[in-house]
Amino acid sequence: MKNKMAQIHSTEKLELRRDVSVWGSYMWGFADVGADTYVALGLVMAYAQGATSLVFALAGIVYIMIGLAYTELASAYPVAGGGPYFTLRGLGDFWGFVGGSALLLDYTIDIALFATASAGYINFFMPYILGRDIGSFVLSIGPFHEVHYFWCIETLILISILIWVNIRGVKESSFLNELIGVLVIITESALVIMGFLFAWKPELLVLQWKTQFPSLHNFMYGSSLAIISFVGLESISQAAQETRRPATIIPRTSLTLIFTVFIFAVAFSTLGLGVLPWQEFAKHMDNPIAILSKAIPLIGFMAGPFAAGLGALILFISSNTGVMGASRLTYSLSKFGIISPWFNAVHPKFRTPARTIIIFSMIGIVETVLSFLTPSAIDTLGNMYAFGATLGYTLVFIALIKLRFSDPYTPRPYKMPLNLRLKFKGRKVDFPLLGVIGMLGVATILFMVVLTHTIGRIAGPAWILLCFIYYAWYRKKEKFPIFRSIKHNWEKEQIEVLTSAEEYDLLEQYKNALAERDKKRMEIK
Repeated sequence: MKNKMAQIHSTEKLELRRDVSVWGSYMWGFADVGADTYVALGLVMAYAQGATSLVFALAGIVYIMIGLAYTELASAYPVAGGGPYFTLRGLGDFWGFVGGSALLLDYTIDIALFATASAGYINFFMPYILGRDIGSFVLSIGPFHEVHYFWCIETLILISILIWVNIRGVKESSFLNELIGVLVIITESALVIMGFLFAWKPELLVLQWKTQFPSLHNFMYGSSLAIISFVGLESISQAAQETRRPATIIPRTSLTLIFTVFIFAVAFSTLGLGVLPWQEFAKHMDNPIAILSKAIPLIGFMAGPFAAGLGALILFISSNTGVMGASRLTYSLSKFGIISPWFNAVHPKFRTPARTIIIFSMIGIVETVLSFLTPSAIDTLGNMYAFGATLGYTLVFIALIKLRFSDPYTPRPYKMPLNLRLKFKGRKVDFPLLGVIGMLGVATILFMVVLTHTIGRIAGPAWILLCFIYYAWYRKKEKFPIFRSIKHNWEKEQIEVLTSAEEYDLLEQYKNALAERDKKRMEIK
């Protein structure tokens, strides 16, 4: 086994360069998160109806707790890998695999969902270009009726462009991310301000609350989909290994991002219900922000097309995060013997992880085609995305609680608030009460997904089972245990991480804590 692990580590890539600043870290996350409302507003409104604002607020509260958990873990363990890495360290190899497969599902759905949504905003211009609405481009294929073939073809073209661009190694720069992020923040802020000033009718919001409140099933369905508006923290976590002084930067950027996204999500849902009937957003699920912008007096004639164009661009970039995220995740999983280093082989000419790019992008293409055979492609992709996200988040909360006990020596520059001081094995441990509440909140949303999402409760577990078959085969082939963990030297790993991050104060604290622990062990002997 030691020889096998040596082979794995010998194939590791060079360490990722730490070159992401505070602003870059924030925009890395916002360039991903900022796109989410462009997708989720119409989708959630179609089910939550008059209670959309309440649904976004409730999901947002859970999201805040998720964000606090990620802030603690990413600043304590600033490496690429995100949630699956935290789960691996806290719960072991098998659960690290489960968390990794859930996130890989989300990354493939990310490619399909955001490319589909990007094409949806492009379709806002179709009546001007082709003289008719995109809804007229439908056909029947055997038992499948009203298949939006033109929209599907557009999406596949966008994904093909992403494959080509990523294999060649031409990816969006940090500067482009920052530029797009600034444009989105300015645009969304202007739309919210102008909308509330000139278009918002509180009586319409109250009327829809009173007369259009959803059934319990639809409320639960909408609540589970609202989690789509609150993803992106994984991006900051994945970029932690490329962030300068992560112990200082990550808490600042994560906390700012958490509340920025929460405010925008609740503001847009509240604004939307006071400007148009929820049915308008449900009817235009493919480009809801553009429809909302078009309805604002004075600026609607130019705000609608501008929001549509910007939405198409940022959603296309967000789709690319699925391609890039899969490569970072497989890098981390292969490093610790969860999957084969075969996935990280680079192209001999372009020096990019071509295998990962092609494999997971092709899975995204298959998911895209299958979703367009259902009544609503965005709805289908959305509820599968919700399954992967909530499963992964639940495991992260459990890992956070476990790591408080199993690894009390690692310095935590940020801790979730509301802790109960306990004594465990002769050492004081802060038990995270808010972590337990967050875990129960996310687990409740996961339960809603399984209960209300017909496709999600079948396709999600089927994906995990398919990944498990590969995982079991690979571990058995390498003579690694399937349900138990390979021996990892986490202390050495943590020292190398803190040294690489130039967090020398934390490194000294960590070494002192380990020395104190060893001294006590010697005294006991």
